[in-house]
Amino acid sequence: MAHDNNIKTYFPEITPRQEEQFEALYDLYSDWNSKINVISRKDIENLYPHHVLHSLGIAKLIHFRPGTEIMDVGTGGGFPGIPLAILFPETHFLLIDSIGKKIKVAKAVAEAIGLENVTLEQKRAEEVKECFDFVVSRAVMPLKDMVRVIQKNIKKKQQNSLPNGLIYLKGGDLEEELRPYKRFAICEDLRDYFKDEYFDTKKIVFIAL
Repeated sequence: MAHDNNIKTYFPEITPRQEEQFEALYDLYSDWNSKINVISRKDIENLYPHHVLHSLGIAKLIHFRPGTEIMDVGTGGGFPGIPLAILFPETHFLLIDSIGKKIKVAKAVAEAIGLENVTLEQKRAEEVKECFDFVVSRAVMPLKDMVRVIQKNIKKKQQNSLPNGLIYLKGGDLEEELRPYKRFAICEDLRDYFKDEYFDTKKIVFIAL
């Protein structure tokens, strides 16, 4: 097997059904990617560490309670939303992207693996009126722009171990970007959780909003 699906190494508690869903992602994304490019061609071999596991880094920071509502902004082909939706079947996810063909791929993948806790829409975050416990995203815009756009979408009432807010996956040195949020932010290195060298510079940021 060329692709290394090591999800169970890091999440030993997953059920056989979840294992099956994770395993199915490789063929589905490989197939769709040949038609509509959502992951760079040479990166498809690294689907598990670079995309699936990276998305699941969020689960190392927080275990979403059943009934939690989450919006994934700029989901592209479904990251981090789809891997998280597999891991947290009792949590509801809205995945949005402004590019229709990316949403088409994410929708097809979600349907193929029988995900019933995701809704997918082609729209920009500015257009979303509903409120959520958390907004998740892989660095699609600078932190301050993201906070400005999604502040209106965060529910007041909280039900999780962390206050409601933004959970962002980003690489590099974030000190400057995080300065305005110092008092409300957590920043952790993903290399503390995952062994692949890809994670050496990757971070997970949480900002309470």
